[in-house]
Amino acid sequence: MRGRFAPSPTGQLHLGNLRTALVSWLHARSLAGEWLVRMEDLDRVTSSTSIAADQLRSLAALGMLPDGAVVNQSERFDRYRTAIATLQANGRVYECFCTRREIREAAQAPHGDLPDGAYPGTCRTIGARQRSALVAAGRAPALRLAADGERFVVHDLIAGDYEGGVDDVVLQRNDGVPAYNLAVVVDDAAQGITHVVRGDDLLSSTPRQRLLQQLLGLPEPAYAHVPLVLAPDGTRLAKRHGAVTLADLAARGIGPQQVLARLGWSLGLCARDDTVTAIELADGFRLDSVPRTPWSLTANEL
Repeated sequence: MRGRFAPSPTGQLHLGNLRTALVSWLHARSLAGEWLVRMEDLDRVTSSTSIAADQLRSLAALGMLPDGAVVNQSERFDRYRTAIATLQANGRVYECFCTRREIREAAQAPHGDLPDGAYPGTCRTIGARQRSALVAAGRAPALRLAADGERFVVHDLIAGDYEGGVDDVVLQRNDGVPAYNLAVVVDDAAQGITHVVRGDDLLSSTPRQRLLQQLLGLPEPAYAHVPLVLAPDGTRLAKRHGAVTLADLAARGIGPQQVLARLGWSLGLCARDDTVTAIELADGFRLDSVPRTPWSLTANEL
């Protein structure tokens, strides 16, 4: 068994990120497996090596250390482009010249049973003359997957069965940067990941990744999507909600061991103010006991 945690190094890890990382780590440890960390730093403009280092320190402060070197996606572009070339050879890639506004407007239109924000394939049928005009106008194309109405049922270990269709997802942005959905399946296969534990905001992307795994002949890991942590106002937890990172909480006198206990408490593994270690939490952990509803963080819970 091999799991992983794959944050984007664009900001400090908050309690929601740390809770999902903890579930992933506990799952690996409870099955005597390995646990890896991969930095999803595809976008070098928004990613930061100093933030990546801070994220690793936060994980270590709670007792979560990776079993092996940290992998950076920014160093693996050749792998992703080889995968795109395979898809191109199979006639599964087309150029997309749409602007962000055009994509946003297209995604807001209803598209049957496709996921929210789905791209409807606007550029699939452009001819050579129109393509030449767009190139002459200075538009650089992104590369998209030509989906064919595929649907997948994901047997999720936490969320249960989830069924979804696949849209023409981006494989490479118009600046040449490979896209998340492609990179994640290539890396999971390359690293031998058997179990993907991540936030349930990514559940709707899993059918897309299933299709890419199928087309590229890659193994399909098991998935477990953890309900998110919600802020007191009921929205998804974010830095704007105040003291939600280890540094913020330390400034309020709440140390990493106390944070670990509260995260363990939110998972039903210990009392709120226990003195515990991550290893001790792993002794009683079962993935099927993870709460199926979000953890709503109120002001008095920390």
